[in-house]
Amino acid sequence: MAEPAYALPTPAEQDWPEQGSWTWDDYLRLPDDGNRYEIIRGNLYVSPAPVIAHQFIVAALIRHLGNFASGPGKGLVLGAPLDVLLPGIASPIQPDVVFFLPGNLPDLSGKNFEGVPDVVVEVLSPGTSREDRSVKFAAYEDAGVAELWLADPQTGTISVYGPDAGGRYRELGRFKKSQRLRSRVIEGFELDLDEVFPVEH
Repeated sequence: MAEPAYALPTPAEQDWPEQGSWTWDDYLRLPDDGNRYEIIRGNLYVSPAPVIAHQFIVAALIRHLGNFASGPGKGLVLGAPLDVLLPGIASPIQPDVVFFLPGNLPDLSGKNFEGVPDVVVEVLSPGTSREDRSVKFAAYEDAGVAELWLADPQTGTISVYGPDAGGRYRELGRFKKSQRLRSRVIEGFELDLDEVFPVEH
């Protein structure tokens, strides 16, 4: 996710709000120009289309989570672009990957998900890492997302965070290639990290 967007390549007559005042209705007026737009705590953030390595990791995570979720009563995995409205915090935020447990499934006929996903995954990129680790991290923490994964292509690791007794995130584990990630939220799910990160040529 890039720096907050203070200017848009759109006509001035659109009358865009000041940072801190953006709403869902403003979001719906944004252009369909290939960028990813997010509104977090009233601020607009814009990021360009991700690079291939980023999408490779996203696809691998969706594939493995999807295979697990194909069993009855296991849950549902979805990937970006997906508008997730975190009540009072983001309208919307767009995680790279989200997992929903049974009982918290989105309406498949809906246009967005309003609520708190059970597991969120963000794949870090050089241009988005700082915001993913700060702005979006804090949004997921404050919303009460039960588990956050930060996948770092540079180090080939996935850091897993979950809330402590006070609701603040702490690192539950940092997994690297040749290791298996075990989720505390998705019961029975394990992930071989050698199957997530692209092979170096």
